[in-house]
Amino acid sequence: MGVKVSVVVPVAEPGPDDDAFDACVRSLLEQSLPSDEYEVIFADEGCGEATRERLDAVAAVRPNVRVLHLDDAGGHPGRGRNVGLAVARGDYVYLLGQQDRLERVALEMMHRAATETDADILIGRLVRGDNPPPRVFGRNRERADVLADGLLGLPTAHKLFRRAFLDGRGIRFPDIDAGPAEQAFVVRAYLAAKVIAVLADQVCCHLGPAPEAPPEPRAHVAGLRAVLDAIDECTDPGETRDRLYAHWLRTGVLRPLGGRRLLAARPDQRTALLAALRELAAERLPPSLDRHVPVHLRARARLLRAGDLAGLVALAEAGRGAGVRAELRDVSWDDGVLDLDLAVEMVDGAGRPVTFRADGDRLLWVPPLPGLALPPDLADVTGAVGQARMEVYVRDADNGLIFFLPVSGEVCRSREGDRVRLWAVGRARLDVDTAALGRPLPRGEWEVHVRMYSGVQQARTRVAGQRGSRLSCVGILAGRQRRLAIPCWSERRELSVCVEPRSFADSIRLVSPAATALHREGGVFVVLPVPYVPPSGGPPAELVLRQMAARPRDVSVPALVEPGVPGRFPGQLVARVAVRRLPGEGHLTPGLWTPALRVDGAETDLRFLLEVGRSGRTRVQSAGEPGTLAARPSPLARLAARLPGGPWLLRLGRALHDRYLPAPPTTETPK
Repeated sequence: MGVKVSVVVPVAEPGPDDDAFDACVRSLLEQSLPSDEYEVIFADEGCGEATRERLDAVAAVRPNVRVLHLDDAGGHPGRGRNVGLAVARGDYVYLLGQQDRLERVALEMMHRAATETDADILIGRLVRGDNPPPRVFGRNRERADVLADGLLGLPTAHKLFRRAFLDGRGIRFPDIDAGPAEQAFVVRAYLAAKVIAVLADQVCCHLGPAPEAPPEPRAHVAGLRAVLDAIDECTDPGETRDRLYAHWLRTGVLRPLGGRRLLAARPDQRTALLAALRELAAERLPPSLDRHVPVHLRARARLLRAGDLAGLVALAEAGRGAGVRAELRDVSWDDGVLDLDLAVEMVDGAGRPVTFRADGDRLLWVPPLPGLALPPDLADVTGAVGQARMEVYVRDADNGLIFFLPVSGEVCRSREGDRVRLWAVGRARLDVDTAALGRPLPRGEWEVHVRMYSGVQQARTRVAGQRGSRLSCVGILAGRQRRLAIPCWSERRELSVCVEPRSFADSIRLVSPAATALHREGGVFVVLPVPYVPPSGGPPAELVLRQMAARPRDVSVPALVEPGVPGRFPGQLVARVAVRRLPGEGHLTPGLWTPALRVDGAETDLRFLLEVGRSGRTRVQSAGEPGTLAARPSPLARLAARLPGGPWLLRLGRALHDRYLPAPPTTETPK
């Protein structure tokens, strides 16, 4: 049997400690596809001697690995890929970066899907950091449309291409900067392909980090010209070409002229960027395209065409801090499915609800910058607001894998004078049996995120419980496989759902920020929720408290586990601890204490602190509670600083403050 897939990987010098490159190589060597059915082509684009020797050593013991040493590859970022495509023997070719990695079954699953759909291009599901996946990955698609299915939002070359299709059409990487060359290559392929298929229910590739450095303006514009040239070659003038042009007007021209990217640039960089993009817009991107971009970018377009850099900077400043606010109103189990009752609203930088101006039966967007106005035909967002929606998804805290949840609800409006306020309410349902695109949700801790599209902009944030509200942490044995699932809360009261915690003690750790301390009978009862108490009552446990001091002491006391009501109320773990003012064995003294749970001889750290005051009053401090380990020194702290060992203790306190009190959560700023 011949080679089914060739994987081409251009390699620049990865550095001695590049773990991502190591992971990339391992992922390629450990594919489930038989080794005689795929090949790996490393294109050396100027690696150091050690990396070359390493690649050659791999090729020496792996018959399906080849290394191309391209000593003169400098100056042409796409040459490594082009040479790899030229020598590839597979029916299909996959293009990978040196900091990306494939899932073990990726090549096998993508090749099967491509042959079944007779695809020229097969797009396997991609994952990058905590970014939610494009909606195109909502389901498998045998025939995807470039515009209708949003394929332009996937401009990188991480796809399976039929080799005969690329060769027959002469599709190669142009001699420009790597990023624009990749986009031009993909656009040509998209527009020439007869069949583009999408494999959504299998994660295929984990992308490396996106480039942080902003592009050099002239090189960026040269890349955009190459993309527009590719569109011209593959389309006729008309609506389709205009919409394709408008995509790059939005992503390549207007997006760099706003938000954090613009504000972080130096004045000379801003000036050069505006000049280069304005020149391109005047030549290739007429004002008639502005109606195809979101309304908030139409304001940038007007400022761009006027050459108003000060206006662009002021508009970016006015939008700083805007985002989305999510109110979690209830969390409950319904026949084995977790229900999340949510209300979501877009807010400006001051936390005020974003509103629209009513003009008869139309809604008009009002720019946040005073003095900037759009004509009514460009400011009209009536149709777009009609598509406003709320989306909820879960994200694996370890590997970034994301799945959207089904949401039922509605978009609400209220009118005050000539202003209309918009928000969404709905119920998201998490079924651990089907949440992973119809498959069981893998084991792990899954963060819950919400994203809102208002018709103008979109933003996302973590779902968090309201301060002072009771946080549900009831665990159940969910699904057909009866796997333990637990709603749990971070120190910032952000919601996650843990599927199959590692142990009984770990299930308590997850919800331990909800611990309380009660004074009774001359002692302190530390009470922790227990999400799920097994019929056996759980193993014997001890609460271990360790003093944060120059000479730390441990106090260990037995803990009693009391069952709750399955599916309705959690159980609780109760431990009685004595408190005294003077040091001694077996009791707490004034100061800060870190807790752990000891089960079967192993300790599990809990996620709160216990503070004992000089009067013996004891309170639980959540790691995210405002005021914990306050930075302003108390009289006792000032005294401690003068005592032997006191400065060390204060430094320890500050370190713990940084560890247990991270910065407040932020929302994603709309783009």
